[in-house]
Amino acid sequence: MKLEVAGISHTGAVRDSNQDVVAWQVTDDGGSALLVVADGMGGYQGGEIASRLAADSVMEVMVPVLFLDAADKGEIDPNDCLETAFDLANDRILERRKTDERLEKMGTTLVVAWVEGNTAHITHAGDSRCYLIRDGQPTCLTRDDTVVQNMLEDGSINEADVANVPFRNVLTRAVGAMNPLELTFCSQPVRPGDCLLLCSDGLTHSVPEAEWSRILKESESRESAVNALIEAALERQASDNVSVVLLTLK
Repeated sequence: MKLEVAGISHTGAVRDSNQDVVAWQVTDDGGSALLVVADGMGGYQGGEIASRLAADSVMEVMVPVLFLDAADKGEIDPNDCLETAFDLANDRILERRKTDERLEKMGTTLVVAWVEGNTAHITHAGDSRCYLIRDGQPTCLTRDDTVVQNMLEDGSINEADVANVPFRNVLTRAVGAMNPLELTFCSQPVRPGDCLLLCSDGLTHSVPEAEWSRILKESESRESAVNALIEAALERQASDNVSVVLLTLK
């Protein structure tokens, strides 16, 4: 399969700064790819620092793995490798927090997809998401690590109540905010014609998933699709930073 990627991170319609970071890498032969989205938090400059440290740590660990030959890759457990990358990010953020009391509350969401062969290996902490888009229909592959998601699952509230929960965005997991770090792993078979979309909650909170199919269908390229999703979020006055990374499989 041929893997190709486009991505954008935007400040949004309200915020003055962008605490999101996106990153990606595709091998020269287009056969392997790494996608990263981080959404920082923590006031002062904390969110920007945390998300950058997280994204840079993942790229530092994972990009060399991406370019290994097939035999060496076959010896690697994908989850172990991704866990190593997340642990490095967590350690670096925790260490940086100690250097300035203004950074004591910083942390970040982090979602990473490593596509190798016919499989996407996905790891995350927080509420940035990864979607499989197959036949134009998005399916979320990650679970939000939030208080409100816990409440939905235990029946304390229903979907109609979510907008009225004042602490709906409070995270139960974040990189740099807990030690040891708890992660969620999954592996998803992929095939030609599929897309993977990683995003921060600036997109999911402003543009309903039901509208994504139309936007993607009307777009002529990956780049125009990413731009269109960002524009849709801005038109709805997205109150948070908005980030999208889109991978196509041909």
